[in-house]
Amino acid sequence: MADHEADQPVGTGAAGTEAGWSQSLGIEWRPGETYQQPGADSQPAGSEGPDASQKPAGEYLLAGGYGTAGAYGRAAGFDPPEGDPLAEYDLTPVTGRPLPPDGPPHWQRAETADSLTTDLLLPGRHAAQPGGWRRVLYYLTGGLVRAAASPAELRRRELVGRACTPVATGHHRVAVLSLKGGVGKTTTVMGLGSTLAKLRGDRVIAVDANPDRGTLSDKLRLETAATVRDLLDERDQILRYADVRAFTTQAPSRLEVLASDRDPAVSVAFSEADYEDVMRVLGHYYSVCITDCGTGLLHSAMAGVLRLADQVVLVSSASVDGARSASATLDWLQAHGYGDLVRDAVVVLSVVRPRGKSTVDLGRLEQHFAARCRAVVRVPYDPHLDEGAEVELSQLSRPAADAYLLLAAAVGDGFSWPQRPSPC
Repeated sequence: MADHEADQPVGTGAAGTEAGWSQSLGIEWRPGETYQQPGADSQPAGSEGPDASQKPAGEYLLAGGYGTAGAYGRAAGFDPPEGDPLAEYDLTPVTGRPLPPDGPPHWQRAETADSLTTDLLLPGRHAAQPGGWRRVLYYLTGGLVRAAASPAELRRRELVGRACTPVATGHHRVAVLSLKGGVGKTTTVMGLGSTLAKLRGDRVIAVDANPDRGTLSDKLRLETAATVRDLLDERDQILRYADVRAFTTQAPSRLEVLASDRDPAVSVAFSEADYEDVMRVLGHYYSVCITDCGTGLLHSAMAGVLRLADQVVLVSSASVDGARSASATLDWLQAHGYGDLVRDAVVVLSVVRPRGKSTVDLGRLEQHFAARCRAVVRVPYDPHLDEGAEVELSQLSRPAADAYLLLAAAVGDGFSWPQRPSPC
């Protein structure tokens, strides 16, 4: 018996018993607090320790230090097994030591996977290279110094953004027309369509609706001999984009062209109903359709073109007779119920002669059409366009390319318009 008592830890009695019992249960016992072990002998007479029927006054921590014992009570799903000393007590969580937060700390919420952008990790790699002396400075410093963009570059970015305006209605039709031949109408179709197709990510197509042997197919290298008439004959078999692609030719700019019949006797039969059927097919697969119209306003197909058009581009040469013809076209449209197309029209002044060969006051000419239409764009003379062969944007002079970009931006402004109501 003496040997047994010598093996007991310091502090025998009630306190020592609680210390050993709490250690065996994995609970930390704090000195100065007493706890009556269930089933132990009654307290000696005259002791002032707490009654065993009372709740513990001290704080009992789990051995791992993960929280208070009360935090693991019945309210938190803790169900002691039968016979466990804690089963008869309703432990209540104590204050002063909060539980771990539910979410991550603020320094972990500040960064996400979206924060690892390419611009952040690879600065300057995908940025457009500057031009002029800014390019020289950029390369001399090994890309460490990038001068602020020039006003011209900022203007170009604005025009590109306008040309890339999403098509609100899903399909937008642009009619390019002129009553006078030889003013650069078909060239304007190629320049406008190629610029839009190169800048935008959706599909752009140009359709030759000229009944007098259109020349749109002469402006690019044909990939197929199929024409708009072949598409009409097979329209019931077209179920996907690849089926339409078999009838079109794609330029290096990604512009697709649907050529007209080269036989005038056949192309004259292209009626208003035929044009509507073509537009119905193309509307499912293309976002922008540019129609190269003929020089006549009274032939059958023109009625369908004007009725379905969302906006009009009127081409005029920088000459007296060309300007009069273009203005007369606006008069005719106004008189026949197409006043909305006139107000929203874009007029192109195509300079087909080299500089110094014409004495026409182009500034006064621009004022005349600006008072009647939405925008006026002057396309300067370009030797590549004067050849009359295939049109390639890479071969254009900088002024001509900038003019077509301005035209694409002016036309792109109309892509956000709602569907144009058809005239009665």
